[in-house]
Amino acid sequence: MSDATVRPYGQADADALWECKQAFELGLGTGTGDDEKAAAYREKLDGDYRASYFAWVDRCVAADERTVQLAERGDEVVGYVFVLPESMAHVWDAAVLNELYVAPDHRGTGVADALLDAALSAAREQSLPLDRLVLDVDPDNERARAFYDRWGFEPWGEMVARSL
Repeated sequence: MSDATVRPYGQADADALWECKQAFELGLGTGTGDDEKAAAYREKLDGDYRASYFAWVDRCVAADERTVQLAERGDEVVGYVFVLPESMAHVWDAAVLNELYVAPDHRGTGVADALLDAALSAAREQSLPLDRLVLDVDPDNERARAFYDRWGFEPWGEMVARSL
C-alpha cells in the first residue's frame, strides 16, 4: 500500500501539476511513438498551451474539485489524476479518466492505485447515462495496459483517428 496522500488540486499547485503534465505528455511522445510523435508532443508544451491547459483545469475544478487530484509523498507532488467533470459525461455517456500520471521514481509503489481509487470514487458520484469509467490507453504502453487490466478494465469499443 502506498504512503501517498491524494488530495484535490488547488491553484497554488499549478507549478507542480505543470511539471507532472509535461512529463506525462513527453512520456506519451517518447514512450509510444517515433521521433515525429515525440517532437509533436514536446513542441506543444509552450506558454500558450500551458495557459489554455490551466484555463481548462480551472473550469473542470470549478465544476467539481475532485476532477483533478494530486498524489503527494511528504511535500512532493508525485502524480495526478484527471477525471472529466460530470458535465462532460455525454462525450462517452460515462465517466472519463482523462489522465493518470505517476513520476517514474514512484511507479510500482502504490501511488497509481491510490490515484485510480480516488478517480473511481469521484466517478461513482457522477450521474451518468452509463455506469462506466472509460479511458484511452496506447496499445504500445504495456505497463499502463497491465495496470488497468489488474483493475478490471476491459476493451470497450475501439477508438480510431485520422489526420486533419
